[in-house]
Amino acid sequence: MQPKPWPKVPELTAQVARAVAARGPYPLAMRVRDELGELFADAEFAEAFETRGRRGWSPGQLALVTVLQFAENLTDRAAAHRVRYGMDLKYALGLELDDPGFDASVLSEFRTRLVEQGMEEKVLDLLLTTLKERGLVKAGGRQRTDSTRVLAAVRDLNRLELAGEALRAALEALACAAPDWLTQAMPVREWAERYGPRIHSWHPPVSTSKREEMALVYGRDGFALLEAVHAPDGPAWLRELPAVQVLRTIWVQNYHRAATEAGTEVKRRESNDLPPGRLRLASPYDTDARYGLKQGSWWTGYKIHISESCDETDDQDSPTSQATIPGADGPLPRLITGIATTDATVTDAEMTEPVHHMLAARDLLPAEHFLDSGYASAELIVGMKKTFGVTLVTPVLMNSSPQARAGAGFDRTAFTIDWDKRQATCPRGDTSTWWSPATLRGTKAIVIKFDKETCRPCPVRGQCTRSKTGGRTLSLQPRELQEVLDSARLQQSDEQWRAKYGTRAGVEGTIHQAVAVTGMRRARYLGLQKTHLEHVFSAVALNLIRLDAWWNGHPLDRSRVSHLARLDLSLAA
Repeated sequence: MQPKPWPKVPELTAQVARAVAARGPYPLAMRVRDELGELFADAEFAEAFETRGRRGWSPGQLALVTVLQFAENLTDRAAAHRVRYGMDLKYALGLELDDPGFDASVLSEFRTRLVEQGMEEKVLDLLLTTLKERGLVKAGGRQRTDSTRVLAAVRDLNRLELAGEALRAALEALACAAPDWLTQAMPVREWAERYGPRIHSWHPPVSTSKREEMALVYGRDGFALLEAVHAPDGPAWLRELPAVQVLRTIWVQNYHRAATEAGTEVKRRESNDLPPGRLRLASPYDTDARYGLKQGSWWTGYKIHISESCDETDDQDSPTSQATIPGADGPLPRLITGIATTDATVTDAEMTEPVHHMLAARDLLPAEHFLDSGYASAELIVGMKKTFGVTLVTPVLMNSSPQARAGAGFDRTAFTIDWDKRQATCPRGDTSTWWSPATLRGTKAIVIKFDKETCRPCPVRGQCTRSKTGGRTLSLQPRELQEVLDSARLQQSDEQWRAKYGTRAGVEGTIHQAVAVTGMRRARYLGLQKTHLEHVFSAVALNLIRLDAWWNGHPLDRSRVSHLARLDLSLAA
């Protein structure tokens, strides 16, 4: 379908819309059109659309409609209604007042095309490119990043419910695709009562034994169905149905069969025999969703990582910004520079490097990056500085030795380390007799030991080691990492550093705004790619809302230091 070109604002539409807008706050959609013009050019989406055929809606217009849809947290049907009746949207899209708009299904088709072409981040890239040209975002300066959970657009299912619903979904797919084959191969009348209703529409047995019996019935039925589908005389294409493939995966993960004297016995896998959480399916309908755990909260779905600028007012020095954007004499708006979506099992530390690669691809790497302790380690602090030139401003975990936890005795900092001589000196002046590289829990380390004959008669032995017979032992990271770790631990005890780190707490407000305005906490769509697309459009919507406030001269609340920053530091300790 060939997209029609992005039109100019018709004179009558502009006249009527501006007359109505003069009676109240200027609408966001009209402000965006006035300030940024044709923000999403059709040529940028050319790969997702055919060059021949009947003309359809402009992809640039659909992108703007989708962004404004998330700014108001509308459904597709409500967004199409707003285009049909809202003068502000007709103004922003350059439509005549009598333009009938489009069917709501067009928005779904548009999102599908973007995902198929790998263009999930296109709208954010285009907006940030425009803002970079105007000096509103730039490399260097300060940024901050944090993550939050996202609930998948599916129900939470326990293992019994997951098995029952996966089998029901596979039977539904087979009943539609091959009803005659299913009638001949399986006891449809018997199974219709068992698997016809959705698993959440009735209550499973309360008795543990009956629930176990039901799980085994599901297991035997599932294996019987899979054997029938994979039988040599059966249609080969049936096994390629997505629901059947999902059923097979869930059965491999949750059941196994064992040969006994009485025949083949189906058993449920025990907890210690289940696959890792990153591989385990949590729903037969969203195969990307995973079970997640963070700070004691369980959920099924994803995680989102949000990066935003947080430069001080004095840092901005762009004459271009002041020449082209109203309100440039005030503090710059905090704008989202990156969005990353993962499944719920990916830790924050695993995303530290990918987030920096994402910012580097947009030429928006900060000089200082404010993160919480979940993103940090000595290796990452050193690695981000070497690879990207970015200083991580983040608390690190404190010394976890028994002496440090008790706040008494001699912890590692009481010992003097001579890296060149490969020797440590204890608080009483005795030197170590053993220095050896080692691997502890999969990471490189250095083990230092003191002679037991030296430690045994020491009068402060009880404050140094809990060993009854041996000498004191120290475990260090390699020199570069250990020095960075020691320096970071020393800095984060300083009040000036704590005040500076308070800047990070502002990203909590961004997460709250994202959840409250765009509904980001709950995914609208199934699958990781479409959920990421949703998050990108939500980020663009938030940026436009913040730009609108800045264009209108709203003051920026800069009182970002709160108990959240102090709480983060206490958790790191």
